[in-house]
Amino acid sequence: MARISASIYTSHVPAIGAALDMGKTAEPYWQPVFKGYDFSKQWQKEHQPDVIFLVFNDHATAFSLDMIPTFAIGTAAEFPVADEVWGPRPVPKVIGHPQLASHIAQSVIQQDFDLTIVNKMDVDHGLTVPLSLMYGQPQAWPCPVIPFAVNVVQYPVPSGQRCLNLGKALRKAIESYDDDLNVQVWGTGGMSHQLQGPRAA
Repeated sequence: MARISASIYTSHVPAIGAALDMGKTAEPYWQPVFKGYDFSKQWQKEHQPDVIFLVFNDHATAFSLDMIPTFAIGTAAEFPVADEVWGPRPVPKVIGHPQLASHIAQSVIQQDFDLTIVNKMDVDHGLTVPLSLMYGQPQAWPCPVIPFAVNVVQYPVPSGQRCLNLGKALRKAIESYDDDLNVQVWGTGGMSHQLQGPRAA
């Protein structure tokens, strides 16, 4: 049976990805940020999962105001890195785990959660920056990743209670998978996605 072995939470600020990509991590402005991840990166090396289930939010890359799913699970075999106007980040494509993702989708939907199943999706900095913070800039990510997008961009957004209940359903789904997999659940986002004004940052 699959098991959830750990959970990891981090920011996905796009400037962090740019600093990594441009080799600025040792600059005085950025050094304290990246130094703060040394412990986590070492811990991750010692506790490598078989699959990462990564909860993030899309930034009008895979979705737009034409179609806004509240919850969406990526079930593809791979996910290209999105071009966010200035070109894709120079990081590896994300390899998925279609079997586990499809199992999770079926289980969660049967628990009365309506998920959008996504068989083709480009992933943006919301997903790639957390991977870079934990793994650096490898030639390939060390394990498959299941993207799980939550709408926090456009109202109405799901309630905290709805997300808590969904988390319980996801745990049940993962732990009912037949294969012996070590799964980590990652979460990423921010206290505010308002880019300007009193709630910015």
